Amino acid sequence: MLNTTTCHELTRGNSHAARRRMERPEERPLFYCDWVRAVFIHFECDPLLLQRITPYRLDLRDGRAYVSLVAFTMVRLRPSFGGRLTEMLCKPIATHSFMNVRTYVRHGETPGIFFLTEWLPNRLSVLLGPVVYGLPYRFGRLNYHNDLTTGHVYGNVDAPPGQRLSYGCAIDPHTKLRPCPSGSLDEFLLERYTAFLNRGASNVLFHIWHEPWPQTPIDVELPETELLHAHCPWFPTARRVGANYSTGVENVWVGAPRAALGS
Repeated sequence: MLNTTTCHELTRGNSHAARRRMERPEERPLFYCDWVRAVFIHFECDPLLLQRITPYRLDLRDGRAYVSLVAFTMVRLRPSFGGRLTEMLCKPIATHSFMNVRTYVRHGETPGIFFLTEWLPNRLSVLLGPVVYGLPYRFGRLNYHNDLTTGHVYGNVDAPPGQRLSYGCAIDPHTKLRPCPSGSLDEFLLERYTAFLNRGASNVLFHIWHEPWPQTPIDVELPETELLHAHCPWFPTARRVGANYSTGVENVWVGAPRAALGS
């Protein structure tokens, strides 16, 4: 039986493989950033219903399909070239919060995520994301307090017309954060290093790299879910199966969008 240290080393192997891929000359990152104070909330969904709204083949685990909400803040997005000048040009979209709604897919032999929808409070990013990457951005007002040190994690997303999603939980400020155990459902849901998208009529992807998420399971509540009922057809029959908190990952590498070839 594998001990905890060995399991964590295997999880780190996924991250190392993603880094080696992005160190190839043709895969060099286009952007760097930090993703901080993240809350992941996971649902098991009807795979037939979910497949009808997902253009890529679902990546099932023991026949089960999943969707995750990810509430986090991006900090200091900057191009990998041009130094301070290009970083200054990127400043209007460099730091803001996200609410990602993502499912899990495979394209060929590559596992990844597919964004079903995303809310963010930066109107310029909402305009640019669909054009540059094919990201399904929507405007919303996001208010997060994902701070481990206070013992309380909570947040909400408000989108017109009057639709809201809120979450919250208590958390021990002294909780030890660790990478997901290898082979666990948490690893399956958190440790993903390719995003698949649609940009117009084309399937595209981009690769990422970061260190494994330092995380702990949490017991989160969702007191308000009108936003999900309005925009997520998978939600009414979904079953919440877990959640995780992470302080985040620094120096994330984000690759350029490219054609998703093959099947």
